[in-house]
Amino acid sequence: MTHKDLEVYKLSLDLVEDIYSLTKDFPSSENFGLTSQLRRAAVSIPSNIAEGASRGSTKDFIRFLNIASGSLSEVDTQLIIAERIGYVTFPEILKNNINSIKKMLYRLKHALNKKIKA
Repeated sequence: MTHKDLEVYKLSLDLVEDIYSLTKDFPSSENFGLTSQLRRAAVSIPSNIAEGASRGSTKDFIRFLNIASGSLSEVDTQLIIAERIGYVTFPEILKNNINSIKKMLYRLKHALNKKIKA
């Protein structure tokens, strides 16, 4: 099994597509601002899951999952900001996907921590 088999990885790839689609209609003045930040944070999520899974240790994997969790929180916050300034309505399905990824990352980190302590 590789990171590509993890549901959290697959769902985070879907999130990247959703973010790219959502931000394509942002004002061009945001190309180097909120659009870029949102896209980079979204791409960081599956990237860190992949990098962590490829590391040789469970502790490293957990560390990269923590980074992915931080990037997910960035995406969540940046979408709230985009909504507050009127660029987008934060779709409910996107909120649900973010919450699902958050829960999956938490459960995976918890399972890996148990493995370390066993």
